[in-house]
Amino acid sequence: MKVVILAGGMGTRLREETEFRPKPMVEIGGIPILWHIMKIYSHYGFKEFILCLGYKGESIRRYFLDYHLMNCDITLSLGSERGVQLHHFHEEMDWKVTLADTGAKSQTGFRIKQIEKYLGDDKDFMLTYGDGVADVDIHKLIDFHRQHGRVATVTGVHPASRWGELLVDGDEVQQFREKPQLNEGVINGGFFVLDRRVFDYIDDNPDMPFEREPMGKLAEDRQLMVYRHDGFWYAMDTLRDTTLLNEMWKSPAPPWKVWS
Repeated sequence: MKVVILAGGMGTRLREETEFRPKPMVEIGGIPILWHIMKIYSHYGFKEFILCLGYKGESIRRYFLDYHLMNCDITLSLGSERGVQLHHFHEEMDWKVTLADTGAKSQTGFRIKQIEKYLGDDKDFMLTYGDGVADVDIHKLIDFHRQHGRVATVTGVHPASRWGELLVDGDEVQQFREKPQLNEGVINGGFFVLDRRVFDYIDDNPDMPFEREPMGKLAEDRQLMVYRHDGFWYAMDTLRDTTLLNEMWKSPAPPWKVWS
């Protein structure tokens, strides 16, 4: 099963970084968040990726075209018989990455529509955003999707509050929790599993977000199910988020690092 990653948005709320590079290339621990997302899927054995490129997509192209050279020791022969020798192999040698230009200003629905041709004969595929990390058990997510037999599964998550929570009794604060995870309700956390029938819900319209009419119609047709994830999930929307994720990465056990 292939993994489609939406990596073409402009990331306007993270302009301090995205003025110079696409949001998926913003780094956590010196490595693009896109790599972290791909490592999550790779840990569960899913190593075929289709990246939906758009805004500053050339940055992502260069990253993967130079991946071997930047991650291996190399010996260069500079004489008449010029050549490059790689001295060791990194863990991503078995990844297969398709870089698909889906338009600089396209909305998510149109980006998804354009990569159908790269899915081959696969009945299902996975989809997520290029700015969110989680400790989702991908095997359990897929099992859930296959058991219900509907067109689409979205992972529902409890986002962390951006503000401290006051638990009060009248005017008296009983407890204060700094940025707790919200327990009531779930939001779209990405990490979708989609049947190919989903393309019947998406028009060839560059201005069509997947999260509006397509997902709305799927819900109306009772073809959209939610996989509830109560573990860690975090999306990188602002510079503050970037700083927090980098601080987490420095800890002994970053919460989304499911690989060893």
